[in-house]
Amino acid sequence: ARSGSGRGDELGFTSPNKFRFVSLGQGQGPIALQMLEAGSSRGYWVLLQNCHLLISWLAQLEKALNKMKTPHKDFRLWLTTEPSNQFPLGILQRSLKVVTEPPDGMKLNMKSTMSKVDQELLDECPHPSFRPLIYVLTFLHAVLQERRKYGKIGWNVCYDFNESDFVISRKLMSLYLSKAWYDKDEVLPWGSLKYLIGDAMYGGRVSDNMDRRVLTTYLNEYMGDFLFDKNLKFYFSQEGFEYVLPDDNTYEVHTYMKYINEYPLTNSPAVFGLHPNAEIGYFMTHTKDMWSALISLQPRTSEAGGGTSREEHIATVADDILSKVPIVKPDIGSFDLPEVRARLSEKNKGKPPTPCQVVLLQEIERWNELVKRMASSLILLKKALVGEIGMSDSLDEIGSALFNGYLPQFWAKLAPATEKKLGSWMIHFEKRYTQYMQWINNGEPSVIWLSGLHIPESYLTALIQTTCRSKGWPLDKSTMYTCVTQYGTIDDIPSASFNLTDGCYVTGLYLEGAGWDKERNQLKRQDPKVLIVELPILQVVPIESHKLKLQNTFRTPVYTTSARRNAAGVGLVFEADLATDFHPSLWTLQGVALVLNTSD
Repeated sequence: ARSGSGRGDELGFTSPNKFRFVSLGQGQGPIALQMLEAGSSRGYWVLLQNCHLLISWLAQLEKALNKMKTPHKDFRLWLTTEPSNQFPLGILQRSLKVVTEPPDGMKLNMKSTMSKVDQELLDECPHPSFRPLIYVLTFLHAVLQERRKYGKIGWNVCYDFNESDFVISRKLMSLYLSKAWYDKDEVLPWGSLKYLIGDAMYGGRVSDNMDRRVLTTYLNEYMGDFLFDKNLKFYFSQEGFEYVLPDDNTYEVHTYMKYINEYPLTNSPAVFGLHPNAEIGYFMTHTKDMWSALISLQPRTSEAGGGTSREEHIATVADDILSKVPIVKPDIGSFDLPEVRARLSEKNKGKPPTPCQVVLLQEIERWNELVKRMASSLILLKKALVGEIGMSDSLDEIGSALFNGYLPQFWAKLAPATEKKLGSWMIHFEKRYTQYMQWINNGEPSVIWLSGLHIPESYLTALIQTTCRSKGWPLDKSTMYTCVTQYGTIDDIPSASFNLTDGCYVTGLYLEGAGWDKERNQLKRQDPKVLIVELPILQVVPIESHKLKLQNTFRTPVYTTSARRNAAGVGLVFEADLATDFHPSLWTLQGVALVLNTSD
């Protein structure tokens, strides 16, 4: 918008004479159409800002442009918008597009931020620590933005950290340091600065607790008296390049720019505290997105000649899946709930079901809904493929997903969250059914496969409830802790340890962001090119909260999938305790987490 208006001023198109603009929003559509009509007839420049806020109105704009036959030769229409996949294609095809890309890499990011800082700003605070702390804040700002590049291992939620966060943090820093200077305080107000910058300014955007832990760790790593230790030089990072705090006593803008210009154009993820493997994950994610886009562009009709047609392939896949869907009756599903309840009541000798049995009943009820939907939709799809019924939108979506090897969204809505493709999801599907059958026939499992449950956190809550009932503990003052065993598989567990009095064993957990040292039974740094490893069997132990005292452990979030937790807070199952000899900040910045499901 600024560049457009600046060019308009040079050519004589100044506001309000020949340059009109409006920021789109509710009720602004008619005003924009009036400006468009006046501009096209009188030769104005018209700027419509924030088009993404009124996507539904853009169809009217497209119609107005199509009706425009002989606009004035000086008329120009400018549109600004954030990326949107709903933007009308007709407008895009007839437009010249200018894209503003954010700076990529620490060097360009810091240069962009420092270019908005002049010597007057550096001199606004008399405290000698203010100038070097501006450089620290610039480095922190760049790190927080660049970490978004690495997806979920960087931030669970992609936050819009921007220039306003930097500006307000700089002003607060100036205010508090000026007060410390005039009050002749010998100690800098680090606590206040960390809170205001990490919790109020940048932290005000952070909605996820684990992301907030990352942000707090950065503040603790970058702000403290150690910055000015004469005996031990401070490094932001020494990975690939020595990122240091300038030690020039002048602390002027040109000095800072000189240091920044010496930075490499590209940098390793290790600069942000991540493992170098994070870059592999970054490239793999983009490659998968590219292949998904290419697959979606495949022709929907097959060429004449040999080979299996699209419809035949879909029918074959549908038959194969239908043969693997265990269903008693179309209106019941896989399990007859009244019959299962009767069997559980018989085992309990007429007593009410235990908390874990309640979880089982809830799980198989959800399972029945899934298999009924799968079976009915596959039967209808087969009929639609041979022309017996019409092909609805939902059936067409299922057919396309089966053809491309993806899990249909129509089924995924009733299934646990997953990133698996159709083939590996069907293996997971059959394994879930086996676990439910064994649970019904043999009683509560000593080793639970949590990823086979629709709502795994409900089972862990039931475990705590069961222990509280047997030991008379208050439920609101009870919790659980975990320890990783030496057992790699169920077969490794000795018979004497198999049936636990309290708690259970958990299998099928995968570790991201770190490796596992089986000999020392603790976290270790990732091996090169190994992005995910399977964790040995985990033991879950209910305990009274006041008795829990852990040392040398890292509180590790456990998520349903590698997508981790979204902006709505969905995805976190529980938090596990993993042994470590390193400071927790190492694993926090490396994005260490456990997941129940991999994409394979």
